[in-house]
This record gives sequence, structure tokens and C-alpha cells, in this order.
Amino acid sequence: MIYFDNSATTAVLPASAEAARRYMTDIYFNPAAAYSPAVAADRDVLAAKGRLAHTMNVEASELIFTAGGTESNNTAIFGSLAARRGTGRVIISAVEHPSVTEPAASLSERGYDVVTVGVDASGAVRLDELKSLLTPDTLLVSIMHVNNEVGSINDIAAIYAAMRKQSPSSLLHVDGVQAFMKEPSVPCDMYSISGHKLHAPKGIGALYVKSGVRIKPYLMGGGQEGGMRSGTTNVPGIMGLDAAVADYAAHISEYHANTRAVKMRLYSNLSRLRDVRLNGPAADAGAAHILNMSFLGVRGEVLLNALSERGLCVSTGSACAAHKKGKNRILTAMGITGDRQEGAIRFSFCPFNTVSEADTAAQIIEDQLLILRRFRRR
Repeated sequence: MIYFDNSATTAVLPASAEAARRYMTDIYFNPAAAYSPAVAADRDVLAAKGRLAHTMNVEASELIFTAGGTESNNTAIFGSLAARRGTGRVIISAVEHPSVTEPAASLSERGYDVVTVGVDASGAVRLDELKSLLTPDTLLVSIMHVNNEVGSINDIAAIYAAMRKQSPSSLLHVDGVQAFMKEPSVPCDMYSISGHKLHAPKGIGALYVKSGVRIKPYLMGGGQEGGMRSGTTNVPGIMGLDAAVADYAAHISEYHANTRAVKMRLYSNLSRLRDVRLNGPAADAGAAHILNMSFLGVRGEVLLNALSERGLCVSTGSACAAHKKGKNRILTAMGITGDRQEGAIRFSFCPFNTVSEADTAAQIIEDQLLILRRFRRR
């Protein structure tokens, strides 16, 4: 099998799986308990948080462990607004993940002035348009760092600078799920990460909340995470995340170079084929791990199934929207419609994919295109 759907999820690293296993079977204690093995487990969790904070160049007190990207995004959006008086403007981009667009829709129903900023043909936020939407009553801007479907990278630093100038009391939340450990850190007030996008177990993530930013708890109960996220601490998940981040940090240059090499090899192979189009930024300009291509004359879902039968796993977009019918709203926002949208396939890579896999995948795709295009013409 060739797995090119790493933006949906990744295989757990052996070291990460072993760390999680150890804290499920050997050091299984609830860190909130008072006896010494539990106290030791609590120290391990605090040490892991300290290491994550160091990697993110933030303070440990500014991190909240969560169940993943969706919880982090929801906590940032609802929690930060709940801590402020009244309603005001909330800005999101047209290409956000459902864990941002759905909360935004809910806020609109509650009386917030929710507005959407458009994106350019590459999928990046139009900075001038965003500036025109910033108002004195803007409370929150939520923009993803790296787009999960086409790999466009937003200029978060420029967005934050514009906010500080035009709406100084507003907060910037960044969905960093597809960017953490893959792109440099950026200035913001809140930043979401998810472990299963970088070879940690599913069910673990974190939210950075800048010191001084007020946020109301999204989950209430036993007061874990400094009262900010109640619920029994997910020690196996945290220690699995700790191991995965340590592995990435130790090999970051090598991992980035290898991922980009695989992406560029597949792009080079596919771009030679007839009626194939790139969606998003230039291949060498976008995120190293995401490539979106359209195969004209073939429906993406049909091609995906044909490739799956040959052992090649890809997607037609976000895994969270894989079972929803209708147009792809991300590509639509970028101005990509018709046959080009219908034939779009997302490839997403990890450091352990190979150039040889890219060559094999391209041959499988070419073979299937010849069959499917011939069938469609009939």
C-alpha cells in the first residue's frame, strides 16, 4: 500500500506508540491522585508540557492539552468570546476547516457579526480584503496557518500586524493543525495543534493561549489543566505526543527535505500527463506535504476508488467532509469550478514516504486515467 493521505491522519510512530502503551499498562495512574505513583505520572505530564512549550517557543503555563484540533479550535473561539462582553465582529476565511466554520455559523445565530474574507487563486487569504473588514468592534479573527486541502500558507505575521494596527483589542486565533512542526512558528494570541497529524495517537492536541488572553473553560468539572479543561488527564496521549514531537524536532531538516522531495517528484511526474492541473500555490511554494491536482475528464471520487483498488490511498479533500455531497467549498472559494473541481485529488505526504512511491503512484494514476477516460467518452 502507498499511503498519500497524511493530512487526514498519520501512522503512529513506534516510539510514540510505545510511550502511550507504557502509560496505559505500566504507569496507568490518574495524575490527580495523591499517592506517589500518581504524583510521578503528574510530574511526567508537566515535564512533557514543558518540552512542548519549549518546542513552540512559549511558556508551559500558556498551553492547554485537549483532545485534538476540533476541541482546540472550539475552545479558542467560544472560550475567548465568552470571556468578553457583548457581541461584535468575528472574521474567518472562506477556506477554514469545519471546526471553525461551524462555530462561526453558531455565533452568527447568537447575534455576532460574522464575516468571511476571501482567498486568492492559490487559496491564501486576501490581506487587503481582510484589512478592509477589520473594525474597532472586531473581537476575533480565526485564520488557518496552512490550508488542509491545497497547502496554501497564510502570512500570519502580516495579518497579526494589521490587526494590531486597525483593531488593537481583537484576538487572532490560528488553526495550526496542518502547520505545527512543518512551518515556522507565527505570532498570534491562540494556536491549535493536533497530535495525529504528526504521528502521535489520535485524541490528543493542545491549544496555546497567550499570557493575558482571557478565556472561559469549554469543559467544566474536576478543574484539570489549571481549570481550563476538566476531565481525567489523557496521560498516554500526552506522552505519545511528547515522543512524536521529540522525534520531529530531532530530524526536522531531514523530514522537511524528504517530504518536499516526494511532493516535487510526484508533481513532476503528474504534470507531464495530459489534462492535469495544479490547484493551489506553485508546487515549490506551498506546504511541503500537500499537493492538489485535477485530472480533467474523470470524477475525483471515481479515480479515488480506482486508485484504492490498486493500493494507492488518496483523498478528494478534507476527511471531515469526505461523506458530504455537493461542491467543494474550498476550491469554489479559489475560483476552481466545473470539471476541474470534479476531478480534484489531494495527495498529502509524511517524512516516511519515498520518491520511489511517488514514481509508482504516478504510474498507477496514468494507467487508471487511460481506462477511466476511455470509459467516460463512451
